[in-house]
Amino acid sequence: MKLLSGAFVAVLAGLAAPDAQMPARAFPLQGTWSLVAADKILPDGQATRDYGENPKGRLVVDDKGRYSLQIFKSERPRFASDSKADGSAGEFKSAVMGSSTHYGTMTIDQGAGVLAFSIEGSSFPNWEGTTQKRRYTFDGAQLRYEVPPRADGSIPVSVWRRLD
Repeated sequence: MKLLSGAFVAVLAGLAAPDAQMPARAFPLQGTWSLVAADKILPDGQATRDYGENPKGRLVVDDKGRYSLQIFKSERPRFASDSKADGSAGEFKSAVMGSSTHYGTMTIDQGAGVLAFSIEGSSFPNWEGTTQKRRYTFDGAQLRYEVPPRADGSIPVSVWRRLD
């Protein structure tokens, strides 16, 4: 009888499981994101591509706000040699200027509309150990943020789409 009762409880629990709510995300941006756009707004207000016509990128954020971010220009030429160490000055410049990567932790100030990246490691060494703040919008499926203006007055804009 105990075996039958246990089986009955297990069946009932299984029937109820599909109706159970998925647990809420511990950090609002938790998940895996794909880059939609890596553009820039010029001082005259015109928007233009910053990382080519079809930039590639991934942003992965865990439940505590730890993240890893990569952006790549789609038109980066391959090195003539199969050895990264044997690239030309032009190939190295294209590789560096055609990518942006960093990792660390992020926080959100929803009231102020500010996303802050506390950068631990970066392909641009000057960012390591800094906190970079970005104005952002987020609708649950899409994240858009603006990087502070560059020296030329242009404002980089990144747009990400949630994959999970």
